[in-house]
Amino acid sequence: MKVIAINGSPRKNWNTATLLEHALRGAESRGAETEFIHLYDLNYKGCISCFACKRIGGQSYGVCAMEDELTPVLKKIEEADALILGSPIYFGDVTGEMRSFLERLFFQYLVYDKDHSVLFQKKIPTAFIYTMNVNEQQMEMMGYEAIFNKMDMLLTRFFGSSESLYVTDTYQFDDYSKYVSTAFNPEEKARRRKKEFPKDCSKAFDIGVRFAQKVSEN
Repeated sequence: MKVIAINGSPRKNWNTATLLEHALRGAESRGAETEFIHLYDLNYKGCISCFACKRIGGQSYGVCAMEDELTPVLKKIEEADALILGSPIYFGDVTGEMRSFLERLFFQYLVYDKDHSVLFQKKIPTAFIYTMNVNEQQMEMMGYEAIFNKMDMLLTRFFGSSESLYVTDTYQFDDYSKYVSTAFNPEEKARRRKKEFPKDCSKAFDIGVRFAQKVSEN
């Protein structure tokens, strides 16, 4: 049983990465083998519209033909039993690295037939953990949930099931006094991180537990 986590944040030890680590610990607590992949460590591009993955009789039909440092990651996902993604929200969407990864992940499996079939050969549980500086009210006002729901729909379509964890009003800096940040109340941010972030980590841990249990039951 293999569970893979993909970190779309440039930071390896902050909010998104910490939550993904807790999710993997949850999976490990139920006997799963895990792997943590940091996208910002890799040199790759998004889809280049070569359409090799759609060419009739082509050697790369259903497989991304690009050869770069993302290639082995896409192969590992094909062999995984569960997939957990994570990204901070930058200007209303996931990071550029995460977006480029998703283009490569999804497009290779999409068939241009009348049913828009999917070539991924099995059903695996997936989850997406989102971290953001805005609070819940601002998240709703800015329409983020529509973006998250679309991602949930895509993951469900390609892999069979999906769930999301929204982590709002995150603690951005280790010391707010070092940065121009008068838009925020550092004391409130610190209090929220101390009170709420452990709860979010627990929720991420539970995702890993559920996924490992689901895979073992199947």
